[in-house]
Amino acid sequence: MLYIYNACTDPYFNMACEEYLLKDFPSPEPVFMLWQNSPAIIIGKNQNTLEEINLNYVKQSGIAVVRRLSGGGAVYHDKGNLNFTIITRYQSGFLDSMDMFTRPVIGALEDLGVKAELKGRNDISIGGRKFSGNSQTVAGGRILHHGTIMLDVNTDVLSKALAVPKAKIESKGIKSVRKRVTNVNAHLAKPVTPEEFASLLRNRMAEEYPLEDHSFGPEDTAAITKLRNGKYITFEWNYGTSPSFTYSKQIKLPAGLIRFSFNTQGSVITEAAVTGDFFGVEDISGLCRALAGVRFTREALTEAFLGINTEKYISFLKKEEIPGLCRELFE
Repeated sequence: MLYIYNACTDPYFNMACEEYLLKDFPSPEPVFMLWQNSPAIIIGKNQNTLEEINLNYVKQSGIAVVRRLSGGGAVYHDKGNLNFTIITRYQSGFLDSMDMFTRPVIGALEDLGVKAELKGRNDISIGGRKFSGNSQTVAGGRILHHGTIMLDVNTDVLSKALAVPKAKIESKGIKSVRKRVTNVNAHLAKPVTPEEFASLLRNRMAEEYPLEDHSFGPEDTAAITKLRNGKYITFEWNYGTSPSFTYSKQIKLPAGLIRFSFNTQGSVITEAAVTGDFFGVEDISGLCRALAGVRFTREALTEAFLGINTEKYISFLKKEEIPGLCRELFE
């Protein structure tokens, strides 16, 4: 088994790295990789991105949002989290066998005197509180298993970044289950660093598999960077592959009490409805038609509204009110 300690903390690069190792890596050998991300929310393959994140907080805090290849729920990463990836030849039953892949993590905790256990479908817990979420995907006869290890994650930022604003969203996307979480260091007399835990985990893996240290060459890095820039950093991958959803929010403006409703597909508005007790010179359907095809983001909606003579549809709605209106739509 090849062992890779990936020192890059760019979440876009690291998600691309996993796909490269799973689908395009020239070596047939199994791979064990340890890595970290700078602050990021990693979205499950089948999730609706906007349904999982506090978009305004995420943008203001400079937190990256990246969709991964595997299913499961959204997770928050920062430098207090250590991630592990195992890629090997797929065999029948592997997709349901979290135990086999999580055993080294549980063993490394044993070395620190902490009892951990695999709970439910895909979590590793200490005293019933989750510190590791795991997920899997299969491609080309190989399986990728990856998981988080919360050592000293900023749980305050985690709770704010994953707190969805109070607006009505109905979606067919897979929902994250909000669970009580804990950091490993909260259960240790002496805190462990990510580097120290990485060493413990490597030793545990080496007990089961002969490990050969490996690093990426220039060709590997170039291929991963190309995948990063062409896919993992794009709106289309991180937001546009979201399942269709309906969003609705009522806002009180000087022009009246107005409800904005949007149907979307791939985070692009397919249908808009604007209702309320406002007045207008022209039929509101003209405004609704003009919003169809606009990306469902604060920036895109602001630009679209500013390009429309909104006062002829909603009397007393001034241009200078548009940025605040769009900000409130996403709060």
